[in-house]
Amino acid sequence: MQREVLIIGGGIIGLAIAIELKSQGAAVTILCRDFAEGATHAAAGMLAPQAEELPPSPMLDFCLESRARYPDWIHKLESLTGMNAGYWACGILAPRYQLSAHDQWLDRASLLAHQADLGEEVVGGYWFPHDAQVDNRALAKVLWIAAKELGVEIQTGINVERFAFDTNINYLETNQGTWKADHYVLATGAWAQELLPIPVFPRKGQMLAVQVPDPARLPLQHVLFGDAYIVPRQNGRIIIGATSENVGFQRGNTAIGIHTLLAKAIRLYPPIQNFALQEIWSGFRPATPDELPILGESPYTNLTLATGHYRNGILLAPITGSAIAQFVLTQKSDSRLEAFHYSRFS
Repeated sequence: MQREVLIIGGGIIGLAIAIELKSQGAAVTILCRDFAEGATHAAAGMLAPQAEELPPSPMLDFCLESRARYPDWIHKLESLTGMNAGYWACGILAPRYQLSAHDQWLDRASLLAHQADLGEEVVGGYWFPHDAQVDNRALAKVLWIAAKELGVEIQTGINVERFAFDTNINYLETNQGTWKADHYVLATGAWAQELLPIPVFPRKGQMLAVQVPDPARLPLQHVLFGDAYIVPRQNGRIIIGATSENVGFQRGNTAIGIHTLLAKAIRLYPPIQNFALQEIWSGFRPATPDELPILGESPYTNLTLATGHYRNGILLAPITGSAIAQFVLTQKSDSRLEAFHYSRFS
């Protein structure tokens, strides 16, 4: 008998889970409202477990495994849709303004051999050749089309208002009536606490983009990761981010936020100051108290959690999609998910 699964949330995590579930025979419906200010649309798309300097931990292992899955995952999605997801194994350069004795340290000359025109205050830094990037907005479109191609039902403009439950979830109440399924997946990012008392809260990020005059002569060939990050796209667009603000769901950009980002970016890579300003925006990362995601089982046997990815939702999409789909279909515990169980906040 085909299992019916309702996924609440149409960002990259919800879509990745939906595709995996549908590929394994489930009947899948996604309910989503307009999450344009969520993390998927607003992100920079860095796949940077090493540049982020995550400590040795289950989280680092999870991130490294997901990064390793990216090339095959992207190939599968692009083959299904005929679309380009914007994956670029460009490596990440991490310039620094203070000297270090770390054994992986590169001096200024070595850094300039990777990337010309770094700021005068850069004294050295690190090179992470296995870190990469993906165009998050392009990827979201590819995932959306892939899900539709596979037969996932996607319902937009739906605001889930509450779970009706006793020992299990019985149905969902929404602004467009009730919905019922065999199993439910909560993948609403920063909005998860609206439906369940778990410690997920918004961390606002402001960002901007500039445009290189001649994309055919792209001056940046690697992501730059310092006190700001600079992410070049192959079409000449350059993403600059990001602030990290505990201001709730306060929308929009501020003059000081954008000014601070530009000042940091110009210090890191001065040619930025001559590029045309293209766009400014903001979004909400789904943060948790320990900055780790909440994945797997919930207090209800027919509800699975997939939220709280904070800065790593794009990076963790392949492995989250796979691990959560397997958990939903088998209800067998996955040792990789133990570090991300909701009970750690009890």
